This record gives sequence, structure tokens and C-alpha cells, in this order.
Amino acid sequence: MTAAAIFALLFAQAPDAAAPLLPAEGCLPGDAGFLEMRLRGSIDAEIRWQGTELACAGMLRPDGRGLRLRFAGPRAGGELAIVFAAPELAMGASARAVPVNVTLLDGAGGRIYGTRGDRLCQFDEVEQQLLEDAGLPPRSYRVRARGFCTAPARAVDGDGAVLLTRFDFLGRVSFRDDDGAAAAQFGGAR
Repeated sequence: MTAAAIFALLFAQAPDAAAPLLPAEGCLPGDAGFLEMRLRGSIDAEIRWQGTELACAGMLRPDGRGLRLRFAGPRAGGELAIVFAAPELAMGASARAVPVNVTLLDGAGGRIYGTRGDRLCQFDEVEQQLLEDAGLPPRSYRVRARGFCTAPARAVDGDGAVLLTRFDFLGRVSFRDDDGAAAAQFGGAR
């Protein structure tokens, strides 16, 4: 599969899966969500997204192991999205030193960068707190995390790399009713 095909698949969202994850007001009620990160290399930027310029969604990973959170915002020439996948982090759990896989989707440059595993980046600390808001799915959690990467995310289709020297975020993860069975099958989550 070409990088362009992978890029198209990652940016496309199935309407039935994406709709319940993005409330009208943004990542969290009151536009409280944010993402701050320092990028060095093929993308050199200080990112500070919040409020209506930030889109985010979080869910159980497709294999049922851990969580996946996606943040996206504006960048000159297109959208930049970042996906954090933490296979060892369970629904509602808080933890320290959690390994995380990071993928950057650069709409401006048409490139995908990935750490290709969870050994290069980690959440120093991640905290989940149950959200009780009638406008959100019943099992929604506020997720606050900070972390870093020790090596860059490499371009999937060739030369280029991006190092996330640090990142901090406040977002949301929501679980569907049928996610509980998949999460229960995964016994290694923190």
C-alpha cells in the first residue's frame, strides 16, 4: 500500500464510528481540551492548540488493547494530526511511565511519520477521570497526559523524521457499550 493510500485511510473516518466521539463544542465541554507539543526535524513547530481550533477523539484501540487518542489542528497548508496509541493503558486507568506509539499525519506535506512501536515514546503521567455530562457518551473520560519521545518518528514513505521533544494534552476518550467486552479480554492493561 502506498503512503498516499495509507494517508487517505488514516484521515478518513467512518461516519458511524466518528460521530459519537466528537461533541459539537470540541474535545471537552467548555472547550477545555488542549494539545501542546514541540516538534523538531522535518516539521519544526511549537504547537499550542485549544478550543475550537482543536479536534480530538479517543477510543479503544481496534485490537481491544489499550487506548488511542487523536488530536488535529491547523497548520499552514493543511491539517496536522497526531495519534497516541497506548496498548498498556486500560479504560479509566491512571498510570506513570506508559509506553506509547506516536503517529503524525501531515496534511500540508502529505507525509506520515511514525515511531513504529511503543518503545520510543512514553506518557510520563496519564490521568483519566470519568466525565458525567449528558451530552457525552455514558463512558467518557477526561484524559490528561504529558510525555516525551527519545527518538524521532520516521517518515513511512522515505526520508524525513520528526522528534517530539515533549507533549502535553487534555482530551477525551469515549467507549461504546460493546467496548467493555473487548477491554475485559485484555488483561495486561494498567
